[in-house]
Amino acid sequence: MSPVLKTVQTTLSLNKLSSSNYPRKEKKLLQHGSCSFPINNVQLSFRGGFEVVSNVNRSHKEKTCLYDEGELEALPHVQTLREFPREELVAKVVMVRFDSTILLGEKLDLSSQSASKALYTIKYLHECGAKVILMSEWSRKINPKLLDAQAVADILSSVLQLNVIALRCISCKSPLRREDLQKADIFLLENLSEYKEEVANCSKFAELLSSEVDILVNDSFCQSHKVLASTVGVARFCYASMAGFSFEENLHQLKKIAKTKKKPYLAVIGGGNLKRNAAALQFLASRCDALVFVGQMSFQIMRALGHSIPTNLVERDAHKAALDIVQFAHDKNVLMSYPKDFWCTNQHLPTELEVFPAHGVSASWLPVDLGPRSLEEIYSLVTNSKKIIWIGPVKFSSSKPCTVGTSKLAQMLCKQSQCECEITIVGSTACKVIKNESNSLSSFNVLENASVVWEFLKEQKLPGVMSLDRAYPFEIDWSVAYHDASLPLVVDIGSGNGLFIMGMAQNRKDLNFLGLEINGKILYWFKCNNDIPFHCLQLPRRIGSCFSSGGACCKGR
Repeated sequence: MSPVLKTVQTTLSLNKLSSSNYPRKEKKLLQHGSCSFPINNVQLSFRGGFEVVSNVNRSHKEKTCLYDEGELEALPHVQTLREFPREELVAKVVMVRFDSTILLGEKLDLSSQSASKALYTIKYLHECGAKVILMSEWSRKINPKLLDAQAVADILSSVLQLNVIALRCISCKSPLRREDLQKADIFLLENLSEYKEEVANCSKFAELLSSEVDILVNDSFCQSHKVLASTVGVARFCYASMAGFSFEENLHQLKKIAKTKKKPYLAVIGGGNLKRNAAALQFLASRCDALVFVGQMSFQIMRALGHSIPTNLVERDAHKAALDIVQFAHDKNVLMSYPKDFWCTNQHLPTELEVFPAHGVSASWLPVDLGPRSLEEIYSLVTNSKKIIWIGPVKFSSSKPCTVGTSKLAQMLCKQSQCECEITIVGSTACKVIKNESNSLSSFNVLENASVVWEFLKEQKLPGVMSLDRAYPFEIDWSVAYHDASLPLVVDIGSGNGLFIMGMAQNRKDLNFLGLEINGKILYWFKCNNDIPFHCLQLPRRIGSCFSSGGACCKGR
């Protein structure tokens, strides 16, 4: 399988403000094409990397994406409920780890994609003839009606239009029995937040939860960055574990962040804790063409660029990390933008507001929102981007989560979403503001749990994802690979360059042969240097029980 390398280069002309005080470093790249975008007074070159496109003669369940820096091991191809055979669900006991923030909120929006997919996971399993056991954690903070398991069961019964029965087996420490499951088709376990064994991933607790359970369906993506007994632990005791429809959709949205096909790619970054999120910022700098800081982290970037900022805005031990990010972005030719002015409030007269330049905030004043020049620069960048991610709130030390600057940014993104721009919104605050401005999130890629996304951007493996079964990422038509797919199959594991299995195939016409080799380069080299016909299928590494990496199919003739 021969990959086709494409070099993408896009030139973006900006026109009003330079967002850094260091010279741009010119890089020589093979130019495939360029386009110019006018924005108020500054020149900026946006350069893209390589994209690998695989050409193979087989039908895909979904297109396989290989990114600039290689395949992301943090997001392997996992088994999903959508791909799992329906007949395998009949009469099985299926445990569903659902997201309480989606299904148990005080105001459930049934029109939202997250809610509809979460509900469909449960209804789909019920329609397939499975016994469904629901489990999650909940709190009266998200809904004051969540008094106990019975109250939650009543809410779920109303939402699903199906009878949900509350079970008491965790508190009694008594394993679930098959005869208990004859009372109904859908059951609910007790509140997991009441048990410390849940967050400790206690093996005995996980075994208790999974008693009589055949299959685990994880549909709580917001917990995928945590090691929990109800996700990671239970998976060890079930013969199959897979992603539900809501989990699968969130995983799909997460993968989109790493794709760099659309250029210019802009990252709008809010929030604080630069030191903790330094690895994530470098990941974004490696893929984006510009980083726009709109939160507390912007002060650390300004300080790293040589600007003076008030000492009360300095994040402890973050200076070196900020310097490294600035240097990394410089080396990658990535624009770094920070606020040029702020609305500030007087510490002694909180009702008094005044605009200060970013480098001239007086000691008795505190920044609370983005100033007009800052919003003008952000607007220039947003309106000339083809892909945008907004992660982290537009929030400063003493400001409220939803400021005027937040609303203005949301309005810019809503307008840009109508211009064939792919926009990803991360975090509950950003999602809420976008929904208020547009009344719908249908034009955006949405990931409401920012913690999961930050961990992914740090290139950390997500425990909730890694605990799921690996899945075969392709559908192969074996009738095309073999003249007679019904012949007995001989599998050569570790087939090397394929000479041995090729010799066997030539001598035994009554058999089909399949060679598995983890080193795809051997197969590629051998196929290019030998005039012997055979099918070569390059598969991702680590696909579990299906196969390891590559395979050669030899026709039995």
